[in-house]
Amino acid sequence: MERLVFGSPMRYIQGRGVLNEALNWLNPNHQNICVVTDAFVLDFIQSTLQRQAEQKKLSIDFVVFNQTITRTHLQNMFDQVASNIPDIVLAAGGGMSIDAGKALAHQFNLPFITIPTVASNDAPTSKNYVVYTDHHQMDYVGHLDFSPWAVIVDSEIIAKAPKKFLLAGIGDAISKKFEAQACLQSQGKNMFATRSSITAVAIGDACFEQIQQHAQAALAIAGTGQSSDALEMILEASILMSGLAFESGGLSIAHAMTRGLTAIPETSRQMHGLQVAYGLLVQLYLDQQHEELNQLIIFYKKIGLPIALKQLGLTQIDKATLHIIADLTLAAPHCKNFSSVLTQQDLVTAMQYIENLDGKER
Repeated sequence: MERLVFGSPMRYIQGRGVLNEALNWLNPNHQNICVVTDAFVLDFIQSTLQRQAEQKKLSIDFVVFNQTITRTHLQNMFDQVASNIPDIVLAAGGGMSIDAGKALAHQFNLPFITIPTVASNDAPTSKNYVVYTDHHQMDYVGHLDFSPWAVIVDSEIIAKAPKKFLLAGIGDAISKKFEAQACLQSQGKNMFATRSSITAVAIGDACFEQIQQHAQAALAIAGTGQSSDALEMILEASILMSGLAFESGGLSIAHAMTRGLTAIPETSRQMHGLQVAYGLLVQLYLDQQHEELNQLIIFYKKIGLPIALKQLGLTQIDKATLHIIADLTLAAPHCKNFSSVLTQQDLVTAMQYIENLDGKER
């Protein structure tokens, strides 16, 4: 049997107010801190982190990154930091800020901590980050050598974030059960280029169960600032469990579909998790899991996830557009983690089927 690598953050901390202890998780060598965030998040985290740094007599700088993650924008950030290279990077905010912080840590071979302020995907838990072209198409995926030093999930902050972010995080997480299973069954590779971990597959199964049980209740209070057990469960599922499942379990068609969907202007504007949720429907059809597909569509309708390209903003669904999506999906490495070799027509047929489902099935 091939070797196995299972990766995870060194520490995962979740709860209301845990931002107030963020710097407690540093080690004595972390004297010089660089926080990468956006202007909006800076307003409500700066004083908290600054106060902790002063109490611990640590140096702390804040780098504001408000741009799309492209090679040019990243290089500008690298040049800004090069004169005072930190000991550790704190990446705080949404997916853009967190990926920018990871890229900075990668550039200078530094440990990093993630502090998500929304739960729109599982990026905080992973060692990967995505870089885009100037036209917002995926350029490449960067891979750090190590997982985060710590992930700090302050549920008091995330509870105030708009509902749409939590919904996207659920859409990203719900696929991991099926993608990790597909990777294991096809003897595919996980994010560490080794065989899929059965531990990660089990985590993906548990993640799916938590979403089924708690998503509706968590979404009902999302954005209000209220706390609940359901919200805490969904945060753990969509950030920690989802991240562990995909990195050590592997990805498949659902995530491969994002390569095609980001090439179409209308669908590229949708959040990653919504694209993945739709991609999972395509994967289930291709894998002939029709009962699971029908049940998932019912669940999507209950919580508001997209069940058609129309709901991702695509108004004109013609064969030429479907061919573009299919071709770029097939070019994604995750397509190898599937039970059969797919063709362009396989994907086009799957998308047409899902688009044409009648009202009864939906």
